Amino acid sequence: MATIRKPIQGQPFNDVLNELHAHAITGVPDESDPFILDELEREYIAYALALYYQCDHCQVHHSHAIDRLRVKGATPQWNWREEFLKTILFLRTDRRDISDAEWAGWLKAWRIFAVHIHYRHPGLACYVAYAIGIARHDEVLMQLAFGSISSNNEDHDELLGVVRDIDRLVVFMKAATSKNRTDPIIRSQLRTRGIAV
Repeated sequence: MATIRKPIQGQPFNDVLNELHAHAITGVPDESDPFILDELEREYIAYALALYYQCDHCQVHHSHAIDRLRVKGATPQWNWREEFLKTILFLRTDRRDISDAEWAGWLKAWRIFAVHIHYRHPGLACYVAYAIGIARHDEVLMQLAFGSISSNNEDHDELLGVVRDIDRLVVFMKAATSKNRTDPIIRSQLRTRGIAV
């Protein structure tokens, strides 16, 4: 039988985090704003953020969700895990840290790379780039990704919905990742004082 742990932050906090998960990923009937990105796209972005934030727990959770959704939707096979790993490695480059010549080379390589992913899942590379830009407050990356997202979503409400979907995921994933990465440390520290949670 699995051990049920009390949440360190308290059950009301966990309830709020679960509610945020629902509003960012699965939706809450009659409460959530309608999603523009489908659930698989939202899970892909969440997985990318889990890689970016280096949270093993989140990577496993969202990887399983993607596998489930891909089977359910009978989507074509592609090595999405490897592509996402390369994408995150690529997006760790920060314009503020490289020369103009390096940036020009990065832009050229990014466009080739983004098109490669676009053929597997349209728009996905730019959604991930926008999410990473928000996550690290990188206005240059956000502007680059927004340009592509904007050109693919001419309807204002649709564009707002895409941006809203991505922004919610970033906020949720930051909170969930922080909790998932620090809970084991906090539990260990509390155990040194004889407190079991």
